[in-house]
Amino acid sequence: MFVAFDFDGTLSDSEMIDALGDRAGVGAEIAAVTERAMNDEIAYAESLRRRAELLAGLSDDEAEAAFTSTRIRPGAGDLIADLRAAGHHVAILTGGFERGVEAALAAAETEVDTVVANRLPVGDGELTGAVEGPLIEGTKDAALADLADREGVVVEETVAVGDGANDLPMLEAAGLAVGYAPKPNVEPACEVTVTSMADLRAVLAERSLL
Repeated sequence: MFVAFDFDGTLSDSEMIDALGDRAGVGAEIAAVTERAMNDEIAYAESLRRRAELLAGLSDDEAEAAFTSTRIRPGAGDLIADLRAAGHHVAILTGGFERGVEAALAAAETEVDTVVANRLPVGDGELTGAVEGPLIEGTKDAALADLADREGVVVEETVAVGDGANDLPMLEAAGLAVGYAPKPNVEPACEVTVTSMADLRAVLAERSLL
């Protein structure tokens, strides 16, 4: 089985771009764009570019501090480890950033099989205001299908866990769509919803995945 998690708002209880915004002094502006994107009021690619532009000039040291403060939810590391021990391929598909995901996994002393994430380029020791990576214009259903195909799994045999509008494509494509405290416009696409890692563990156990 192939299990794909969103990161910000799902495996982590925060949005790393909001943490970056706080350090750049533009937290309120970024949070407003984030909320509009998560509620599907603005195209995700446009919202991500707008937020990245607001971060232009933030020192890479400050960015690194924001990334290294990123954490996954209590119980998430154990759940990931147990899924992998049961033989499942675990992936993180996020419009967030590689450095934050890697820092959070390292802090939890856990790892996943695949991370698909974006990057914030650095020039002269500062964020440039650009953003690059596979999940700007690319969608999570395409990423899910590609990774599942590599593992010899049909998409109908995958599990997707997410909360926001940019998770909708993979939730609609997956065999089992789990909403983690999903936004109102996302909940109808979810077969089941949960509000804690304990709830998620119970759902996966009921499906004999653990």
